[in-house]
Amino acid sequence: MPTLLYFLYLLNLLYFLLLKCGFARVLLLKSTALFLAAEILMATELLGKSKSELREFCAGLGEPAYRGGQIYHALYAERKFDVTRMTNLPAALRERLASEARITLPGVRQRYTSQDGSVRYLFALPAGAEGKGKSFNTENTEGTESTEKSKAAVEKGATKRATPPASAEAVFMPCEGRQTICVSTQAGCAVDCQFCLTAQLGLIRNLTPGEILAQVLVPLEEQRPELAPAFASALLEVPLETPGKRGKQSKPFAAPLEARGKQGKQTNVVLMGQGEPLLNFEAVMAALRILLDPEGIGISPKHVTLSTSGIVPGIERLGQERVRPKLAISLNASNDEQRDALMPINRKYRLATLLEACKRYPLRPWEHLTFEYVMLGGVNDSPEDARRVVRLLAPLKSVKVNLIPWNPGELPYRESSADAIEEFRKILVDRGVPAFVRYSRGRDVMAACGQLALRETSSSPLPVLG
Repeated sequence: MPTLLYFLYLLNLLYFLLLKCGFARVLLLKSTALFLAAEILMATELLGKSKSELREFCAGLGEPAYRGGQIYHALYAERKFDVTRMTNLPAALRERLASEARITLPGVRQRYTSQDGSVRYLFALPAGAEGKGKSFNTENTEGTESTEKSKAAVEKGATKRATPPASAEAVFMPCEGRQTICVSTQAGCAVDCQFCLTAQLGLIRNLTPGEILAQVLVPLEEQRPELAPAFASALLEVPLETPGKRGKQSKPFAAPLEARGKQGKQTNVVLMGQGEPLLNFEAVMAALRILLDPEGIGISPKHVTLSTSGIVPGIERLGQERVRPKLAISLNASNDEQRDALMPINRKYRLATLLEACKRYPLRPWEHLTFEYVMLGGVNDSPEDARRVVRLLAPLKSVKVNLIPWNPGELPYRESSADAIEEFRKILVDRGVPAFVRYSRGRDVMAACGQLALRETSSSPLPVLG
């Protein structure tokens, strides 16, 4: 007992000394900060949730499920990122949501403004819980893998580790009558296209639906003063039926982006930033359903394009989706040998397999299939290459080709000459293949096609896949 009393006496003396020195106060502040941080992390993230998920969330709070639809409308159609500003909700619910929910927009680490008006955004992202302990390859994010495939990936040495804080990039490109936003679907990329700077990052992690949507929402909010008045208007007088004491009542609400665009600028979204969208299928489709929903962000499928390097199972799966964007295939070569060297994914999905999937892809009456072809001087830009591309695409219907001059970077390639590009285009057009030259925006700030690579990132925690 005397020993115990002596020990307690020493502890008391130590605390007194720490208090005198201010250390106890510091420890108390740190513990309080940690508690508050834990409380924030425990709050439910709303950004990226579908209407049904928000209805379920509200029901779980003991609120009427229709409140979830009201949150959905305020968040995506009205773009209110603070629950206290969601005035279509009762004050008591707003107060409760302020403590039990959160809307997390990624921080803009840096903006790079081009001479042509384009803005390249570098977003800071947190560590990805969804990527922890998950191995990545060219199949296992398509949602069709089996347990045996997953085990095989581990046996082959696929890396499993928690993902660190990451970054992603988006580009806002304004021009007369419209604006285009290029968004990323992954931090980094695993596909390893040899002419693309993003490939040097390797794959860091998949982005969540909320992180994908934020790349559209943040630029639109920041650029709102520069956009047409019809877009900048917060509310349009369009009837919205909401439950009331005497049945349904009509209230003004923010019209979908597509409706506003009819009077102001049209908004296009292209999933052509960092990453392979079809290797993050579930998150990408969750984001797209909100983006394309007239009651959500409200952009027409005619103005949203997903670009893939040619993940055949993902193409087949996308074709089965009821709501989907337009599809673009990154071709970039006229034969397998050439494509093997430029795009190692071709070793898994050969051109014949890829083009057969394209042939079976269910195009809508207004839709065509786009093939993107990056022009590399002396590599894939000869007249014979053009004739081979014509033969490759001959069995397909409703196609067009976008010829993209290679954008300079620290890679062993050079741009095709203007004459070579024009000759290539003319060969395609003369043989019945619509072809267009697409010069990229934002070259001077490394925001152009194939240039998105984070200079701040020196290595990838996951292997580059071929």
